[in-house]
Amino acid sequence: MEKNQNQNGAEAPIKVSNLNCIDLSNPDIHQSVSLLKQACLDCGFFYVVNHGISQEFMDEVFAQSKKFFRLPVNEKMKVLRNEKHRGYTPVLDELLDPDNQVHGDYKEGYYIGVEVPEDDPEAEKPFYGPNVWPADGVLPGWRQTMEKFHHEALEVAKAVARVIALALDLEADFFDKPEMLGKPIATLRLLHYEGQISDPSKGIYGAGAHSDYGLITLLATDDVMGLQICKDKDAKPQMWEYVPPIKG
Repeated sequence: MEKNQNQNGAEAPIKVSNLNCIDLSNPDIHQSVSLLKQACLDCGFFYVVNHGISQEFMDEVFAQSKKFFRLPVNEKMKVLRNEKHRGYTPVLDELLDPDNQVHGDYKEGYYIGVEVPEDDPEAEKPFYGPNVWPADGVLPGWRQTMEKFHHEALEVAKAVARVIALALDLEADFFDKPEMLGKPIATLRLLHYEGQISDPSKGIYGAGAHSDYGLITLLATDDVMGLQICKDKDAKPQMWEYVPPIKG
């Protein structure tokens, strides 16, 4: 049996989570609503499959993401995250769980948001504005790939939001209204975890424990099983479960 370390540093069996799977191609919307509602009431986590983004394109997105993070540090620092939360965040830059972490997260990232031209009045609002991009000569086609992925992932989020609306006994298009997701603050984050292995007994984490903000987080992973979830944050001790990656 594989083992990992618990919060006290002692070895503990690895626990793997069993999550509901929401199939966006399922013609039985009532089944999807039921599965999503159960997942949200039980733990807040679920898989989404048949979402419309091809596996070939997902592979391309991951390949392009790796190309950026393999750049020299001085090149990545040219697109450092700005006040609009666009651009690069270095390793240890973010600290998600200050009560338990000795250092920041052992990950680096890249923020991409909804593109709003600088001369647009909307750009005056927080989190709205133009994105920052690596020079096309450094990563040809990188911007186009990420803009396409941002657009397609947002469409998936809207599709999931319609199922959420039905689960709340609202009209399916409730979150499509202009004041809801009509002009969303939708952020795409590329993440790269360093080789540092998390060690809770020493306060070292790839990403500290946290709850996300906003309506929903869609998380696409590679084939490495590293993501953990806690279904009951108030439990003592907390029980953390691995989420196996799936294709589709």
